Amino acid sequence: MSDTLPLPETAPRPLLALLRSPAALIALKVALVLSVLLVWHLLGTQTRMGRLILSSPVYILGDMWTGADLYLLHGAATVKIAATGFAIGCGAAFVMALLYCVLPWLDTAFRGVNIAIYTMPAIVVGPLLVLFFKGDWPQTILSALMVYFPAMSTMLLGLKQVDQRLSDLIEVYGGHEGALMRYVRLRGALPAIFAGLRVAAPIAVLGAVLGEFGSGTRFGFGSFLLSTLPQANPTRLWGIAISTSMIGLCGYLIFMIPAVWLRRTTESATLATAMAAPARSGSWVERLGFGVLAFVVPFLLWAFLIDLADMPSIIAPGPLTTIRFIFTEDAFPIWEALSITLPMAVLGLIAGLAFAFVLASMSILSPAVARALVPVAMVVQNTPLVALVPFVVLAFGRGVAASVFLAMLVVFFPAYVLLTQGFASIPSAARDLVSVYGGSRWQLLWRIAIPYSISYLFAAAKMVAPMALLGVMVAEWLVSGIGLGNLLNLARPALDYETIWAGALISILISALTYELVGILERKTRR
Repeated sequence: MSDTLPLPETAPRPLLALLRSPAALIALKVALVLSVLLVWHLLGTQTRMGRLILSSPVYILGDMWTGADLYLLHGAATVKIAATGFAIGCGAAFVMALLYCVLPWLDTAFRGVNIAIYTMPAIVVGPLLVLFFKGDWPQTILSALMVYFPAMSTMLLGLKQVDQRLSDLIEVYGGHEGALMRYVRLRGALPAIFAGLRVAAPIAVLGAVLGEFGSGTRFGFGSFLLSTLPQANPTRLWGIAISTSMIGLCGYLIFMIPAVWLRRTTESATLATAMAAPARSGSWVERLGFGVLAFVVPFLLWAFLIDLADMPSIIAPGPLTTIRFIFTEDAFPIWEALSITLPMAVLGLIAGLAFAFVLASMSILSPAVARALVPVAMVVQNTPLVALVPFVVLAFGRGVAASVFLAMLVVFFPAYVLLTQGFASIPSAARDLVSVYGGSRWQLLWRIAIPYSISYLFAAAKMVAPMALLGVMVAEWLVSGIGLGNLLNLARPALDYETIWAGALISILISALTYELVGILERKTRR
């Protein structure tokens, strides 16, 4: 189906050919970009609100040119930290995805650990890492921790998605799981692996900037931003935001180009008569045992690491101490703050998933519109939240709307990447079948794309559900001054580590519960 709108048949054929030529389309896109820049410039120079929020592209580029030495100095530090954290986090993600695929019981047993790593608030982890690591390692480790779970989840999903016919073929020829992994799983999972890398690249940059923002390091865009915020200089803030966005965008594009080629060489040429049978979950006794193990292992690991590092109890209380504190009167402010944070996280999650689904659906309903929106979405996502704070405050104030908006920004992009990967994995035979029978793009989306990529839909929901809570907590820390994020931020200078650890534990437990609820809904939907 053509992506372009039909032109009147009365138009001369040479004119039709000219308007549909690649050169005309490129000229149209250039004209559109120039029009946006012109409107931006006029708003940033001719309106009061524009001067406070937008500045002008001319001024922003001028600041980046005159201050190129500063931008390069801080940019080099951020790139180094983000690249190192990305390599460590994605390397660990790939190894663990392989292990979890071969040994599903290991995935179940360590599910609690994985979720805890993913959902521990950065405003809690960052300062603690500074206490125990030197140099750039606190920022690097934070970046790696933020990268690990999204990359691992996406890679594991790709390894598990095997055409049942290929699995049967390997079995008929006497092959076992090793042959299936070597000849089918790894080859077929390459698009999903690169999708995981695309998700991880911007998150690595975000982790590096957040680490720099809270560690007191001298160089890096996080430190550059921290020194710029009190100046209320929108030109410099936009320069930092655009620079960090370009770093994340480059990482995204590096892994998108081979993914497009690999998707074309790994998709099925024909439709399978049935999807691969889901792995058996075992008896209820086994499920209960693994569930208890998944719950207990993170607490055992927590106690072991504290004992191994010989941390003083005033800084790192053990799990039993923290659990007891949660049920005392001193923990009442945590529950009160949580009652403010949780509804905003739910709103942010719903808004982010809805936006991600709409944007991903456009890749089927209107590919031309989708291609036009993707660069804007990527720039917004790759801009660190701390760089967006001044603009969000001016646009939405410091209330609920600002927190929900920031949570939505955190949620939508990873979900969008996964949903797009799911829609792109539809076999061409399925698309041709709908086309042959005169089906519309709406029917292709509703009858083929959504059912075929149901695993990606639920994987996206499970991945971003904990991120909504994290996004609201960061917003409360930076913007609203209320809720659990603000409470944990105030507890740091007061050295109230019991509140910090208890708040982090409660947020992790809520995120883990949300993850499990989505998993239950997925299993019921599959049945």
